[in-house]
Amino acid sequence: MAKLHSYREGGRGIGAAAALELARLGAKVAVNYVRQAQSAQAVVDQIRQAGGEAALAKADVRDPEQVREALDSIRAAWGDIDILVNNAHMSFVMKPVLGIQWEELAQKLNDEMKAAFTLTQAVLPAMIERKYGRMIYVSSNAADTPVPYMAAHGSAKAALEAFVKYVALESAPYGVTANIVSPGLVETEASSVTPEAVKQQIAAMTPMQRVALPDDLSGAIAFFAGEESRFVTGSCMKVNGGIQMD
Repeated sequence: MAKLHSYREGGRGIGAAAALELARLGAKVAVNYVRQAQSAQAVVDQIRQAGGEAALAKADVRDPEQVREALDSIRAAWGDIDILVNNAHMSFVMKPVLGIQWEELAQKLNDEMKAAFTLTQAVLPAMIERKYGRMIYVSSNAADTPVPYMAAHGSAKAALEAFVKYVALESAPYGVTANIVSPGLVETEASSVTPEAVKQQIAAMTPMQRVALPDDLSGAIAFFAGEESRFVTGSCMKVNGGIQMD
């Protein structure tokens, strides 16, 4: 089972936890990075030391040519991709709606959607041909619960979730599933800029009395990647300790 793990810097946070968990379950894991080669290599080394198979892939996932080259390398070693984890975190500005410029909003929307679009179009045809595939996309609670100063992030993730549902609809007849894992605040390097007082406030508002850890999400990602979820597609699993409930 070959698995492409898509992350701009795949050696950290949610990406690292997901890669390690899927490798533990037997997947051959390609960890993608753009600049943080050392962090990505550390994840690859950890997988190999545990007896798993892993490799580095370097591609800006918004660039179709770079993605194609990375996929060619992975396929040459392991064959076609069975599992795609789209966790490509894209930067964004935190501003109120009346303070954000269109170019700032468009940058986040374009980056988020282009990454998902490029990766999906790159791996889905082979999945359809083989009548098997698991596609998992990481979103955010901000997609459907407004958070102050997060208009760019929330709008982009809402667009991502709509896109995934269309992927799920069109690929379902071919045995391919597409699902979403949606966390709230996760304790990662990316969230380290969040003031500690804010983290404590969010933890206090969360029924489970803490913010998420990367390992909390890796289990959900592994579920959607496995056979247990074979009849689940177009779904969104909220991994947030109960701070947001459907």
